[in-house]
Amino acid sequence: MTETTAFIKFALEKKVLQFGEFKTKAGRLSPYFFNLGNFNDGDSLKKLGEFYAQTIINSQIRFDMIFGPAYKGIPLASSIAIALSQKNKNIPFSFNRKEKKNHGEGGEIIGSPIQGNVLIIDDVISAGTSINQSVALIKELGGVPCGVVVAIDRQEKGESTLSAIQEVEKNHGIPVISLMNLNEIKNFLMSHEILSENLSALEDYQKRYGVN
Repeated sequence: MTETTAFIKFALEKKVLQFGEFKTKAGRLSPYFFNLGNFNDGDSLKKLGEFYAQTIINSQIRFDMIFGPAYKGIPLASSIAIALSQKNKNIPFSFNRKEKKNHGEGGEIIGSPIQGNVLIIDDVISAGTSINQSVALIKELGGVPCGVVVAIDRQEKGESTLSAIQEVEKNHGIPVISLMNLNEIKNFLMSHEILSENLSALEDYQKRYGVN
């Protein structure tokens, strides 16, 4: 079983990946939904961190630290750092506050100071806003954004003919790596009799909104 297949099965078991009819931020009716918030217990978060860590290692991106934008990036970065340490890779990590703190230790960043090549961790790129803000913040603090890792690439158009992920890659010149994408989900459904009933809806959606 490939890492991608194992992750899709894991997402289905935890009802993170669901099929039906869901309204997206863009107002589209999607035949599937991905909610990383349903990885909401200790075992799930540990396993999720391990999937991310292995994907990061497989990508061979060279980085010095990881950064998780608030809020979903906070537990992600923490769990990934632990998973990497279990693979003998002790990597610093940090995340940002939504608002700067003016007392105590102050500042906008919690964790390791931003420095060197910084790998950004998130759940999914919708409009790219969170990633754009993270890139700007990392540069402002003297770091170099070197890539982004997300759980899912929906492979659908944003406001242009490009997907949100393609826009990030184009605008910032950094790679975006995903644990799974829509084509891989479709391939998974083909080999599962019960779930395959959702395949035609996914194909219709992709024909309408998918990127080349």
